[in-house]
Amino acid sequence: MATVTQYTQVELLTLQGPEFRRVSTAPPRLPTEDEIPIIDLSTIDNGLEARKAIASQVKAAAENTGFFYIKNHGISEELLDRALSTAQAFFSQTIEQKELVSNKKSKHADGFHGVGSTQVNKTETRDRKETFSLRYNPINDPTMSNPEPLLSNPSYSYGNDEFLWEGTSHIPGFRETTIEFWQKRLTLARKMIRIFALALNMPEDYFDSVTTNPGADGLYVHYPGSPETISPDAETDVGIGSHTDIQCVTLLWQDMSGGLQVLSASDEWLDARPIPGTLVVNIGDFLQRLSNNRFKSTVHRVYNRQTTSRYSMPFFLGFNPDSVCQVVPSCIDEDHPALYEPISCGKACLFPFFMCDLN
Repeated sequence: MATVTQYTQVELLTLQGPEFRRVSTAPPRLPTEDEIPIIDLSTIDNGLEARKAIASQVKAAAENTGFFYIKNHGISEELLDRALSTAQAFFSQTIEQKELVSNKKSKHADGFHGVGSTQVNKTETRDRKETFSLRYNPINDPTMSNPEPLLSNPSYSYGNDEFLWEGTSHIPGFRETTIEFWQKRLTLARKMIRIFALALNMPEDYFDSVTTNPGADGLYVHYPGSPETISPDAETDVGIGSHTDIQCVTLLWQDMSGGLQVLSASDEWLDARPIPGTLVVNIGDFLQRLSNNRFKSTVHRVYNRQTTSRYSMPFFLGFNPDSVCQVVPSCIDEDHPALYEPISCGKACLFPFFMCDLN
């Protein structure tokens, strides 16, 4: 007798208010190559035609599951290893040491968030993770020749992050590695947003003017191990609950622990296992809006069912806070009117922190 697939639904907190998605109750399965493909970026600097070829692959992935892996992405294994060691050194401290850089001291959520301090999905458990976050500061942007106008503009809240480095000065190389890693990911994310512009049949520089001082959040994330071995189908606290990412694009490094689960186009959980030498890329809500729903901002979650720690290092790219997010012209025609009204990117950039900060 054929097995009947059963479904439930998850509630998501979005910019438009609560939304509900159908989800299969079956255990996660491995994705097909089409569902979460591996895309080679080795030719990304080889000219426009090479980038158009990459964009064609990205377009197919964005319209399917909204997740893909990238290899030959330009961030060295040496830097990735150094960043991981830096994250491990930070999270191995006492809670008192970590609280020296508490996000409560920051104007814009930089710093340390403790285990259980966030709940990205209010119908699931609090998130069993702790994070260190670094947001955009024009001083750290390698393309910013004169950051002073942004730093002195009262409309922005850039800067004011010296407490992060004062509170971690006892960790060798923490500041240098954290900023260098943030910079390399910002550079890669800007290259990827140009690829997405091509995938939307727009000029590759279409988003350049709105990513000069963008929302750009680099995180270290630690998921503590479970107190004892748990069977794969057992109930346990979620590492981070079912959600979509708010901004344009996410770049994710994950260790070899596994635990990332992605909702497929057929509403099944996919096991997005780590692949050595790759980063995971996924579409955020901004990019889904821009594409008039052609590209998918996909529900995902993390469980750490192991007794050992899991580490990940995500990076979220959005737009300049004074820009407006609206559907791109290539995604609108007589049969496909714009599904979304323009929205302030500055207001939306803060949304992820407001929706999940329970401190």
